[in-house]
Amino acid sequence: MSQHLSFDDQIQRNKIKSFFLIGIIFIFFIILGYIISLILDPSYFFVIMIFAIIFSMIYVVAGYYNSDRIALASVKAKKASHTEHRALYHAAEGMAIASGLPMPKLYIMESDEINAFASGRSPDKAVICFTTGALKKLDKQELEGVVAHEMSHIANYDIRFMTLTAVLIGMVSIIAQMFLRSLWFGSGGHDRDGRTQIIMIVIGIAFAILAPIAAQLVALSISRKREYVADATGVKFTRYPKGLANALKKIKEEHVPSNERKHRVAKAMAPLFISDPFKKKVQGLFSTHPPVEERIRRLEAM
Repeated sequence: MSQHLSFDDQIQRNKIKSFFLIGIIFIFFIILGYIISLILDPSYFFVIMIFAIIFSMIYVVAGYYNSDRIALASVKAKKASHTEHRALYHAAEGMAIASGLPMPKLYIMESDEINAFASGRSPDKAVICFTTGALKKLDKQELEGVVAHEMSHIANYDIRFMTLTAVLIGMVSIIAQMFLRSLWFGSGGHDRDGRTQIIMIVIGIAFAILAPIAAQLVALSISRKREYVADATGVKFTRYPKGLANALKKIKEEHVPSNERKHRVAKAMAPLFISDPFKKKVQGLFSTHPPVEERIRRLEAM
């Protein structure tokens, strides 16, 4: 199989998996609503559903339209200099031509670790932020590989995709919380014997507690899939898998004090970075990124 088919296949498979996972979150939303409708008065249930949808949409969309400003402010990023950060500008200009995307605005954040993130709701509003450590430690090909990865997030509209995920999770969480709180005030449930009603309430409580957790786990899985997509799309832009693979090797090998990371990055920002800034020793269901070793393996196989 040729290289071109290899990374195109990787992109396609991971996109399909991401849309499938979005569907799972939506199913959680429907099932939770159905269970509540069996316990509460249907008219009361629809009021909750409408409120949850409106509230979560307003909250997340407001953040979506200001995502770039919020992200940059949270890490105290400063605009990159054309003279001081010439290599970064050259890499970004080259990848803009290769990808056909507008040139993103470039920013720098103070940190000794190798990392970077992209934000912005659309390609013409996109920003890419690099750590000072990345600019010091990465060579030309590695820097281009990381820039290509971040521009892949922009090309794939990942901010928009993850916003949809956040809206769905928000609706699941809001409905679950409202249902649990409503139980304190009693419910106008359907007429049925007390035992059946108690069983339904227990099922409802269990699902209301577990559904938001399960939805969040699915969201983290989507985040990991989008990293694989960005890696493969980045290779499509550079036609040089070793650049990004070698950058990831340097990220894997570096050791940055945990207190330095915690003071620089908020946990909500972690999914945006090319590598988990908290560098968890154990990768699992609660990880925002796939294992670096697996990403390197896939890149070297392209």
